[in-house]
Amino acid sequence: MSHRTRRRILAAAVLATASAILPFPAAYAQNAPHKPKVALVMKSLANEFFLTMENGAKDYQKHNPDKFDLITNGIKDETDTAGQIRIVEQMIVSKVDAIVLAPADSKALVPVVKKAVDAGIIVVNIDNRLDQDVLKSKDLNVPFVGPDNRKGARMVGDYLAKRLKAGDEVGIIEGVSTTTNAQQRTAGFKDAMQAVGAKIVSVQSGEWEIDKGNAVASAMLNEYPNLKALLAGNDNMAIGAVSAVRAAGKQGKVLVVGYDNIGAIHPMLKDGRVLATADQFAAKQAVFGIDTALKALSENRKQSQLSGVVETPVVLVTKETLK
Repeated sequence: MSHRTRRRILAAAVLATASAILPFPAAYAQNAPHKPKVALVMKSLANEFFLTMENGAKDYQKHNPDKFDLITNGIKDETDTAGQIRIVEQMIVSKVDAIVLAPADSKALVPVVKKAVDAGIIVVNIDNRLDQDVLKSKDLNVPFVGPDNRKGARMVGDYLAKRLKAGDEVGIIEGVSTTTNAQQRTAGFKDAMQAVGAKIVSVQSGEWEIDKGNAVASAMLNEYPNLKALLAGNDNMAIGAVSAVRAAGKQGKVLVVGYDNIGAIHPMLKDGRVLATADQFAAKQAVFGIDTALKALSENRKQSQLSGVVETPVVLVTKETLK
């Protein structure tokens, strides 16, 4: 047998062997179960609330590594709506299977949500509910996973009301005014204040931020020297309000309440600088949102088949109940 013939036979054998082996991995890849890729898109990670949410989601994925892969993203501050829209667009390009979204703006995020849905991505809304009228105009069904913010704020307001009397002046420091959760918390605070007969002299946005909350509180304290309380839509703004009260020399004279139960507020609850807050369990919201998305994926359900509300818990937190 010539050298050239032997070489041809050897080449044919190698090719035949490769042909026999290659289909198995291909078949395995086709039959292997697809592990969903879930993107958690939050608001500002400078806010301890969303860091808690992110950590809760990561811990959940760590304990369920075979169930799904997780990508987490957040924006630079609470008003960076354009930045959050870009993140969602990036997740669309990355072809994630699901997006769990805590929108920075209840209306502005709807168009990019539609873009994601049109790309075949399951979208679940957490924390701040997307505007229902705008969703309807886009013919979108997006399930909401989160607390009843009005009820939670009413609990905080009712607790404060025990220290107030009819005619007392109070101010409300609202979150970003275009967000549903800010509007609902303000509504809950108003419900409680109106029930006790307190006079709401000002409602201004602190944009969920400490510094902005401080500036708004300082302005209110200056304009309304008889102010008895400041009701902040989240704990960041409550922290800013506490600093403003101290700077005005009105510690013990102006009561402050918040919402979120972040760790930074606990020392202030213990020493009375903050009277009460609400725990809406950030980590649980993320997990419930992820589970809602995974369930939809496992059942091969389309976005149009999804709707409704998964109400998560919210409880009053005071010095007495703080653990």
